[in-house]
Amino acid sequence: MVFRVSRLSRLVGAVTAATTVAFVAACGADDGGSDGDGTVTLEFAQWWGAELPAGEFDRIIDEFTAQNPNIEIELLSAPYASTKQQLLTGAASKTLPDVVGLDGAWVNDFAKQGAITDLSSLMAEADYDDSELASQIQIDGSTYMIPVVNFVYPLFVNKELLTEAGVADVPTTRGEFLDAATKISASGGDVKGWALPLDTAVPNGIQNDVMSWLWASGGSMLTADGKPNLTSPEVKDTVEYVKSLNDADVIAPGALTMKEQDKVEKFSNGQIGMMIDSLAHINLIRENQPDMEFEVAALPAADGYTGERGIPYASWGIGISDSSEHKAEAFKFVSYLMSQETNAQLSTIANGFPGNKNAEPDFGSSDPLFRTAFEIYQQGYPANEFVGLPKSEDLMRSFAEQLQLVLTGGTSVDDALAAAQENWSSVIE
Repeated sequence: MVFRVSRLSRLVGAVTAATTVAFVAACGADDGGSDGDGTVTLEFAQWWGAELPAGEFDRIIDEFTAQNPNIEIELLSAPYASTKQQLLTGAASKTLPDVVGLDGAWVNDFAKQGAITDLSSLMAEADYDDSELASQIQIDGSTYMIPVVNFVYPLFVNKELLTEAGVADVPTTRGEFLDAATKISASGGDVKGWALPLDTAVPNGIQNDVMSWLWASGGSMLTADGKPNLTSPEVKDTVEYVKSLNDADVIAPGALTMKEQDKVEKFSNGQIGMMIDSLAHINLIRENQPDMEFEVAALPAADGYTGERGIPYASWGIGISDSSEHKAEAFKFVSYLMSQETNAQLSTIANGFPGNKNAEPDFGSSDPLFRTAFEIYQQGYPANEFVGLPKSEDLMRSFAEQLQLVLTGGTSVDDALAAAQENWSSVIE
């Protein structure tokens, strides 16, 4: 999610009024999408095409239409923010395009509105084997979104700052991370060990920079039946650990109003030694600081933890409009994108990881750190408990407000978690 917002910031300038007008016009069409010769035209709205190398997504689509000459795909491509706004409007009015790119944060609301269809039923009707799918986003036991490409958030480490601080190894535990951050912060100047973006206007720092510590140690912010569990010992330990980093003065100043792009900029400028961030920024950092020595690693776990480590991720998800008159053809297209070969191609050009667990990206022409991150991804499991929750951004925001009070001395950890638990319980029924 942070990944998309940050990429959006680089793409906003490329938005054209013509694109938006075309998107709206296409979504408003209601001709059934079927020509007189029996050819079915599927509208596919997404932001992916705008983020991929020019022509690459069209090539993948063309391969599908070559294999299925009775199905045409009309791509409705726009940057993330434009796509989000149009889909929110379309979901409310039940005029979504046949196939839609989805952010996990939208799924619950769209499903509850009846705007997107039950993919579990379509899979059963198509006799589709879902065993290759790495994950499915479900509401009340039914799948409404399939993650097509995943973008993970490992630990980024500035090796030069680590060495200058006298730390030989990349930290693997919370204790080692605090020690390394403390030594980096003590090295002088305006350098700090870590950055924590907690701006409530863009509250995804709670997902990527706070709850990621919990998931890296196998913890959960929810009960087994999906209810909030913010007062659990595991969540309390996580918040107390973040507070300990703040108390040790190893967090870059301005955390309460910091956004993700600020964090990335500080890392690129050598002002912080470590951050949790999207792989999408590897190439950006290489471009801005070609001489910087940095690497990616698994997120540090709680001291003594030996289980699998969750790694936060965001997805390009996909769903089908419940109002589509061509659900079977739409699911055939979804199946094509999720096939081992196509999914590997798409994840390669997206610099992401495949939603088909048998697919593997081609790392031949990519930065070596992508392969390192893929190995980390394979050793652990993708973890993002906000995906599929109702009003997930509001949940992050209310948690961020309480964490800010903790870090500024306005409340205790226990009281903050109790307040967040009460708020979340009013949303997650």
